[in-house]
Amino acid sequence: MTSPADLASPVRLRAVSAPNQPDVTPALEELYRGFERELLIPLWTEIGDLMPLHPRSKAVPHLWQWENLLKLAAQAGELVPVGRGGERRAIALANPGLSGRPFATPTLWAAIQYLMPGEEAPEHRHTQHAFRFVLEGEGVWTVVNGDPVAMKRGDFLPQAGWNWHAHTNATAEPMAWIDGLDIPFQYLTEAQFFARGRDVLSDAERITPDRSYSERLWGHAGLQPVSAAARDAAKAPGSPLLAYRWENTDRALADQLALERAGVTSTVEPGHAAVRFSDPFTGDDVLPTIRAEVHRIARGAETKPARETGSSVYTVFDGSGTVTVGSKTWSVTRGDLFAVPSWEPFSARSEAAGSDSDSGALDLFRFSDSPVFEALKLNRSA
Repeated sequence: MTSPADLASPVRLRAVSAPNQPDVTPALEELYRGFERELLIPLWTEIGDLMPLHPRSKAVPHLWQWENLLKLAAQAGELVPVGRGGERRAIALANPGLSGRPFATPTLWAAIQYLMPGEEAPEHRHTQHAFRFVLEGEGVWTVVNGDPVAMKRGDFLPQAGWNWHAHTNATAEPMAWIDGLDIPFQYLTEAQFFARGRDVLSDAERITPDRSYSERLWGHAGLQPVSAAARDAAKAPGSPLLAYRWENTDRALADQLALERAGVTSTVEPGHAAVRFSDPFTGDDVLPTIRAEVHRIARGAETKPARETGSSVYTVFDGSGTVTVGSKTWSVTRGDLFAVPSWEPFSARSEAAGSDSDSGALDLFRFSDSPVFEALKLNRSA
């Protein structure tokens, strides 16, 4: 029988001469070899890494340009089929600080998904919480638990874990959107489950109505259905509303800035309007592990630098401007994505105009892992 002492140990300890460290002696070396054999690591050699004075994320600030992403996604559309095996033509952002993993941050997964004309992405479900945010185009719809939900530019479509879903493109044009999931978080915590569904949708699911079932039931501002069945269904994790339409988001942001101009306190800071997508039943975030917001920064306005625990990914929905994350500063335009690691200061300046923005402002879609940090009481901001 093999004993633990016979196995090669992955633990490697090195005695070093340094302040607040024990003297390097043969006895200390012998002690460290004993630790290695028994798979033990003393805190005094690791405290600087395990307990830093402030968060030091392995992720780094990084920008992905939409023009390049879309070009590569179109190439993939010609070469890579959608079907069982790969399931989706989704191309993930890989943060350069995370050792080649397909993670935008240590907890967040972001990707461009591309669906060719006439294609269907097969039905499946997973425990990972997800959303779709549409940057351009329309005509594709997603089917969630048999409910066809139309997708068009600016729409935000959350979908909590373990719900069946498939995608269909019945148009003559390809369509691309942003996927966001908590894959890295569930990968780290080893909580993932996945199941394949039907290979073919029903005829009824191949037609999308103007409004999905969920919108007809839950899409009325300030009003909740009273039926017991609707309320029971809404108690499942995540928002029961499957589509948050851009026209409503746009109107809410425009109204905030208009009220500010009228002298009414309504914005986060001068020239900076923001809204958060919320569950119409509970008022909480739309997903248990993901917060989603849209920020509108008026032309010429600049946000104050802000930092917080937890990470986020931003997408430029419209307009142009300059963003600063930590020591990095970039000029950004429609579709560009960038990662903001934990405790890195972030600020943005709008340089948008009528020529590059429908609203005349810089519109940023943001998603973050804030609900996780708040639930664990680890949230801090400055």
